[in-house]
Formats: sequence, C-alpha cells, structure tokens
Amino acid sequence: MNELLMFLEGVKSAIWGPPLLALLIGVGIYLTFALRGVQFRYLFKAIRLIGQQDKSGTVGDISPFQSLMTSMASAVGTGSIVGVATALTAGGLGAVFWMWVMSFISMAIKYSESLLAVKYRTVDAKGEMSGGPMYYIEQGLGWKWMATLFAVFASIAAIGTGNLVQVNSIADAVRNIYDVSPWITGSVITIITAIVLFGGIKSIGKLSAWIVPFKALAYAGVGLLVLGMYYEELPAAFGTIFEAAFTGQAAVGGFLGSTAALALQMGVARCVFCSEAGLGIASIASAAAKTSSSGRQALMSMTGTLVSTAIICTITALVIAVTGVLGSQDASGQVLNGASLVISAFSHAIAGGKYVVIVGLILFAYTTVISWAYYGEKCFEYLFGVKSVTLYRLMYVALIVPGSLFALDVVWCFADIMNALMVIPNMIALAALAGVIRKETQTFIESESPTVGTYNVRNNTFSA
Repeated sequence: MNELLMFLEGVKSAIWGPPLLALLIGVGIYLTFALRGVQFRYLFKAIRLIGQQDKSGTVGDISPFQSLMTSMASAVGTGSIVGVATALTAGGLGAVFWMWVMSFISMAIKYSESLLAVKYRTVDAKGEMSGGPMYYIEQGLGWKWMATLFAVFASIAAIGTGNLVQVNSIADAVRNIYDVSPWITGSVITIITAIVLFGGIKSIGKLSAWIVPFKALAYAGVGLLVLGMYYEELPAAFGTIFEAAFTGQAAVGGFLGSTAALALQMGVARCVFCSEAGLGIASIASAAAKTSSSGRQALMSMTGTLVSTAIICTITALVIAVTGVLGSQDASGQVLNGASLVISAFSHAIAGGKYVVIVGLILFAYTTVISWAYYGEKCFEYLFGVKSVTLYRLMYVALIVPGSLFALDVVWCFADIMNALMVIPNMIALAALAGVIRKETQTFIESESPTVGTYNVRNNTFSA
C-alpha cells in the first residue's frame, strides 16, 4: 500500500504542478475580465434568482432550484470537511488564503460552464436532457476526440471522487466514533444509494432540494457558534493564514510545516474539489434544469461556489485554526488528519462536537454520492448510449463497499489525479468558447435586465 501511495503522490504532484495551476487561474482570470466581473456585478441578482421560479422554462427534467441543489449536493460534500482538513495538514493555514482567491475566480468559471451546458444540451433517447462539457466541447468546438476524452475521465472520476472518497470518509468517521466496521457502513450506504439512484434525476433532485439547505445551514450554524466562542483567537488565525500564504508555515506539534508553493497548490486543488468549478462535471445538473435562459441558470449555479468554498470551507478551516488542533496526534502517535482532525476541533470546543461532524459528514457525503452517480452515468451514456446507464449504476453501487475499506490517503490522491484530468480539456474548451459565453451573457443581460445597461461584446464595454 505504501508503494501505491508513493506512486500516486508522485503522479499528483506532477499533474498538479505549475502548468495546471496556471491554466486554472489564467482561464479563470481571463473569463472574469472577458465578462467584466460577472460574479461581482450580478452576485446579488444571482442570490435573488434562487428563490424565484423561472416561468419561461418549458424544457428540462427538474426545476432550476433542484438543479442548483443537485450541483451543491456534490460541491458541499466531504471536501468541505475532510478535504479542508487534509489541505491544512499538507499545506498549512496558508492554503485557506488561496482557496479564497480561487473561489472568486472559480465563480466566473462555474458561470461559464453552466451557461454552455444549457446552451448546448440535447434530449437523449429516453427524453431526458443531456449536457455538460462533452456536449459543449463537441458541438461548440467540433472536437469529438476531446469530448470523448473528458467523458472517459469523468466516468472514472465519478467513481473515485464521488464514490470512493465520500464513502471512505463516512466509514472513517463512523469507525472512530462508534467503532463500526467499515464494511457494515458501506453496506448500508449501498442500499440507500441504490434506492435513490435507480429513481433517476427527478428522485435525486427532490432529495437534494430537501437535504442540501438543511445540511449547509446546520453545519454553518454550529461552526459559527464555535467561532463565536473563540472570537479572541480569530485575529491570530487570520494573521497566520495571510502570512503563511506567502511565506509558508513552520512546524508545530506533529505538523511538519509547509512551503508557500505547497500552500498554493493545496489551496487551489481543494477549491476545485470543493466547488467543482473547473471540473465542468457539475454543469451536467445545470443542463437538466427547466429553463429557457442559459444565463439565468448560470448565475444561480455560480452561487454554489460561494457557499461551498468561501463559506463552508472557511468555517471548517477557521474552527481548526482557532481550536489549535492542527498538528495534534492521536493515542498511537499518528498525526490527526481528515475527519479525525475536524472531529478533534469541534470536540475541543463543544460537548458532543464529534456528533456534529459525523452527522454533517454523513449528509454531505451521501448527497455527493448520489449527485456524482448522475454525472458519471451521463458521461457513460455519452460514450456508450442510454442502454449502458443501468450497467454504470450497478458498477457504481457495487464499488461502495470496497471504497469504505481503502486507505484515506490513497483514495484522496486518486481523486485529485482524476480531477486534474477533467480540468485540462474543460478549461481549454472554456477559453476557446469565451466568445460564445460573452454573446450569451449579453443576450441574457439585455432580456432580463434591460434597465441595467448594454454589454457590447465587440469592444468589451458596458454602458448604461
């Protein structure tokens, strides 16, 4: 197992090197300027749209709100708890700063992905909507080979990122608290996942619309309570975050220290994992929305990035920081990481804190499992047709129990590698389709908010 982990770590370090970071950040900044900061100018409008019904939408499988919640079901997952903890253990508190920076850049990326997914979506043989990177790459650019490549990577990544990582994190937390064998936990998850998964996107959308708001608000509420209790530690925590982002963080306790470069790498990688902006795969849920406006759904979708990364992930990181548990060790001398580190942080602050984490983790992870299953099956359908969906669902469910038994480090390394492989073709496509995104944005602005002003695509100006 150690040899496998060393191999995967080497691959991850190579693929998440400067070129990929430059691609993510560069395209994100380019889209931000090309769209004149759409994520800032229309943020409040995007938030207002969440509670409004799109009466013009006549084509789609689920409501715009259910589509957003399905997207957030996967984004507000174990990455917001376990992923943050592993990022801090490897990159130090400086990783939080780069998560913040990347989260606002990622909103423009998420907006663009969702806009293209709705614009280029199609109806499959079952009468369901199908969209996402593989469709806007093929139809928008005519690059069938790259679309196929993305679909292959995404089909596999759904099993790694959406299945193995989530189930493994649940099993690890349940074992630490209740001493329940991972295979028992995996078996239970298998049953309840199969029930929802075979109900299709409508079943997934309804479940997500109920669970996602509850889990996000409950976890954030308890986290803010802890931060209120430790408010005197917040200035020092923020100071360390900003300083370590550029200078690295010295060793403390079992924490071996981190460089500024590693903080940047872990911050960007975890932001991508938690927000899913850049992966493109969450736009598959946007394509299923009952809407006739690509811009409207895109604005709603980008709010998910703000919630998952800038809010939920920040709360987790600050709780770890103010309680001083980073670098702590368990009874056997092992450095706390993943769910164990977050459990230690909440337990240090409040009685029964471990139960907050385990309940949050179960809800976060379970909704991620079912939403990524939908993403994976749509990519598999693109490759092999609608008849292959049942086979993919069976494979997905069958791998839940094995996923609960894998080592934490191995599972997360594999997930990071597969995420990177999706990022490359998707980000290239977004850059190549930037002109289309600008035109669609102009059409949306003029139709939805004619009094706000006119956006001129040709000379990239916005006038009242």
